[in-house]
Amino acid sequence: MSHAVTLPFVVEAKEGPRPLVATIQTAVIAGWTGRDKAAMEHHMKELEAIGVKRPASTPVYYRVSAARLNQRSAIEASGIDSSGECEAVLVQSGGGTYVGLGSDHTDRKVEAYGITVSKQMCDKPVGGSLWPFDEVSGHWDALILRSFAEAEGKRRLYQEGSLGTIQPPAVLVGGFANGAPRLPEGTLMFLGTLPAIGGVKPAEKFTLELEDPVLGRKLSHTYTIVPLPVVG
Repeated sequence: MSHAVTLPFVVEAKEGPRPLVATIQTAVIAGWTGRDKAAMEHHMKELEAIGVKRPASTPVYYRVSAARLNQRSAIEASGIDSSGECEAVLVQSGGGTYVGLGSDHTDRKVEAYGITVSKQMCDKPVGGSLWPFDEVSGHWDALILRSFAEAEGKRRLYQEGSLGTIQPPAVLVGGFANGAPRLPEGTLMFLGTLPAIGGVKPAEKFTLELEDPVLGRKLSHTYTIVPLPVVG
């Protein structure tokens, strides 16, 4: 039985929108992808202090079930200890490479004893719009990643920064694909996230944005988190 999922996208290309139905067989989350090695080392020590083990190497590639990819406006999560992480994603489909938005939504309690396990605990929201990669590759570092968290009726800026602080796509793709210039067909890769402003905290609603200031456009996706009861 195939484990692939079919995701409908709209490619927001310069010449106009067009549909793309992508069959995703492989979902991968690239972690520890920052360009500033000293900052990453500092963060690793912070996490070690609360019981989270450092990765064996950086970047590290966590595999998750493609069935965890979720384009709906809400996800369900056990309890209230999960939170999102805004990330750019690469989609390889139909011989083309596309850029979109996703959230590496993660159970933080589980993360403390097993990062790989925590990645599989929650659905991974993915926006429904994409850009052709070749339209942004020439000014990739200028793209701005941003997220907002909403809790108790208050919306606040949660993450913001340029993709220039994250390893270039060629580095992350090559590290996963054994030096190949493109991801294998049917792969969706999360490219890494930015620090949370004020620390990692849960929220009731999460909004993701990827802004292209050069071409004057923006991708966005909003989802709510529905907590499920923890009874044992």
